[in-house]
Amino acid sequence: MLKLQTPVECGRSPFTISYRDRIMVLGSCFADNAGRRMAEAGLDVCVNPFGTLYNPQSICNSVERLENGTEFTAGDCEMMGSGAGLVCSFSHHTSFARQTEAEFLENANGRLREAAEFYRQADIVVITLGTSWCYRHIGKDIIVSNCLKRNAKEFVRERLEPEQTFNMLSKIISGKTSDKKFILTVSPIRHLKDGAHGNAVSKASLLLAAERLCNAFPDRCTYFPAYEIMTDELRDYRFYAEDMVHPSEQAVRYIWERFCDFALADEDRPLLAAKEKEFRQSQHRKMH
Repeated sequence: MLKLQTPVECGRSPFTISYRDRIMVLGSCFADNAGRRMAEAGLDVCVNPFGTLYNPQSICNSVERLENGTEFTAGDCEMMGSGAGLVCSFSHHTSFARQTEAEFLENANGRLREAAEFYRQADIVVITLGTSWCYRHIGKDIIVSNCLKRNAKEFVRERLEPEQTFNMLSKIISGKTSDKKFILTVSPIRHLKDGAHGNAVSKASLLLAAERLCNAFPDRCTYFPAYEIMTDELRDYRFYAEDMVHPSEQAVRYIWERFCDFALADEDRPLLAAKEKEFRQSQHRKMH
């Protein structure tokens, strides 16, 4: 028979996710999508308590904050640019922006307290790495999670090398969180603002770091090939959204199903099906 696809073999994770686990999901837009699917399926999950994060340094900074529980203060507050008139921080996605410092801090620290407690008890941590490119604020000498629409002259653009990504994530996996299991993925969403070549180099850097981490911590760290499924098995543009960058809803659903085959405990498959059906029914609007 004529082959029209090149299937990506995922195998099975050396450890599984079950409905008994608490799952923390951190990272790029794909982490948001995967986390939403987990929540809809009734899994106990906490997704991006600082908002969407793209580069490894920002993810590691967030985990450090979750571990030590240090709350944000007025010194962390930053005014957004482009006339937004909103307050946020360099540690958060702009979805956290508020009208005043007090409102921002109340929301940010409320989320932090809940997420820190969840993280301390989490069994599984899913990390989706989006890009190796990041922005360093020149004045503060820190890599930011978001530039907050500030003047580009305030930042310098850098690319993290595989060694740097490996070193910072190693501290998370082998440190205070050594009792947790980690599932690493690389986001299939292309960052074409870096250029096609820049995006390819960025993804390659993340893949090299993820491979080395899984080899260094085979009992606690594994890799799910979301990036490979999207770019090879689902390479046709019909699997992309209108922007030709993000996966379509059909592609997200397919990768989610492959993730379940990879990581979900076999005994929980009937419960997953029941929970997903229950969620779909809850979304139907009653006619009368």
